Amino acid sequence: MVTLILTASPLFAAEGAIVENGQVNPQALLKAGGAIGYVVIALSVAMVALIMEHLLSIRKGSLMPRSLAEQLHQMISGGQFQQADQLCRERPTFLSYVVMSGLKEASFGYNAVEKAMEDASVEQAARLSRKIEYLSVIGALAPMLGLMGTVWGMIQAFAEFTEKANPMPADFAPAISEALVTTLFGLLVAVPALAAYAWFRNRIDEYVAETTLMAEHLVAPLRRSLIEKRKAVKSTTLPRT
Repeated sequence: MVTLILTASPLFAAEGAIVENGQVNPQALLKAGGAIGYVVIALSVAMVALIMEHLLSIRKGSLMPRSLAEQLHQMISGGQFQQADQLCRERPTFLSYVVMSGLKEASFGYNAVEKAMEDASVEQAARLSRKIEYLSVIGALAPMLGLMGTVWGMIQAFAEFTEKANPMPADFAPAISEALVTTLFGLLVAVPALAAYAWFRNRIDEYVAETTLMAEHLVAPLRRSLIEKRKAVKSTTLPRT
């Protein structure tokens, strides 16, 4: 953010504390933003922290670990459903939650298993979407705060008419600088926040679909087991002739 601000020095080429000897003074630039500018900077810090957290949590290695999928496949294929359920409880991930929800409904038939897995997938997708909503909120708040700083700076600028009969252009510079700085701060935060939100949203949609398909593949042996169990029950209940 600071780099982008420094590259925007032509916007503040007017004489004043912000530009000294043709160079932008970062301290003066931050000071010109006023209290609203510091609030926007705090939002930028929160935005960076959220993006870093999402990069670590919203990825294949966290949502559907390969090692976990292999262990679940071996257990479910071998009929070790209780062990598979215990493994899902010990390693909570998107994949384990979906598979565990299906295993819980195994006694009610495979249709109940599919329905439970679909509901679990929708629930986890909604949870991930709520996580990234904060980026959307920051993207909406930052330019609004910048606009607030712009309006406040213009009010201060025109207030010079009430204090001085013939104010000089230099008298308007501090207030107008604050207005421009807060607007710039707001845009510099809003653009990457909204871009990151859109990127993570698409990433979530992709991973949710992949995880759901993987979970269905993992519990496929359960379906065969239930069918064989049903056939065995029917064969034992048939009347003897």
